[in-house]
Amino acid sequence: MFEKRSIVITKTSLKSSTSDVAYWRSQPYAVRLAALETIRREFHQWKYHAEPGFQRVYTIVKRA
Repeated sequence: MFEKRSIVITKTSLKSSTSDVAYWRSQPYAVRLAALETIRREFHQWKYHAEPGFQRVYTIVKRA
């Protein structure tokens, strides 16, 4: 029913000359942020089995 995924995390130095680091450093900020948002959503779905979002909505009213 559920597909198991293994998570691989590799710690690298910014001075490392791997192609992944070079690739991501060459990408514009918008592309990097979009990829990070995708990873964040996938992690949230995996860990909490729910879409990320606000649990409550607050309204701030200025009273005179």
